[in-house]
Amino acid sequence: MAQEHTVKAFDEDITRLRGLIAEMGGLAEVSLTEAMEALVNGNLELAKGVSERDRRIDSLEAEVDKLAVRVLALRAPMADDLREVIAALKIAGVIERIGDYAKNIAKSTGKIERRRQFEPLTLIPAMAEVASSMVHDVMTAYAARDAELAAVVIARDDKVDAFYESLFRNLVSHMMENPATISSAAQLLFVARNIERIGDHATNVAEMVYYAATGSYLTDKEEKA
Repeated sequence: MAQEHTVKAFDEDITRLRGLIAEMGGLAEVSLTEAMEALVNGNLELAKGVSERDRRIDSLEAEVDKLAVRVLALRAPMADDLREVIAALKIAGVIERIGDYAKNIAKSTGKIERRRQFEPLTLIPAMAEVASSMVHDVMTAYAARDAELAAVVIARDDKVDAFYESLFRNLVSHMMENPATISSAAQLLFVARNIERIGDHATNVAEMVYYAATGSYLTDKEEKA
């Protein structure tokens, strides 16, 4: 009976961990979407909401940390269960960083001048859409323990990197041709860099999901394939 109770308590802890991670991922995805909407439309109120939501993401990360440490200390999980707990602990930290990058993007909202005439601003949302889809799909992969979907997310990071390189060249050229826009273009470079880092972090989560699901890591050859 005692063993049955222990197993049930462990299952409840794991379910709770998964729920906290899922909530963090959902909030981070919403934050990125709203940060981009605020940036493009100059919506300072929406940008403020992104910053406020980041505090909730930070709070959830602290909950994950406490629960994961407690599970490790009290349940002494092994094999698959241990991978599950360690992955949750690491993923929470990565999602918290994604929330930070979304907050950084939102903070640029009030720093773009002559927004409607600033053509490079129209290039950013497509890049953000790819990064947002990576965050969405990696959280789906985490919930379903879907190693195959995690591998697809990892492969998609190349597209975000290509976007960043293209935007970097475009913005540098724009600054050279239109010195009056240097301040706004520099802000968009900062935004593009934050989106690129979100793609990298979604990839990190995907690698952890793949490991938690399979017990092995993707090799460089497999990632390219």
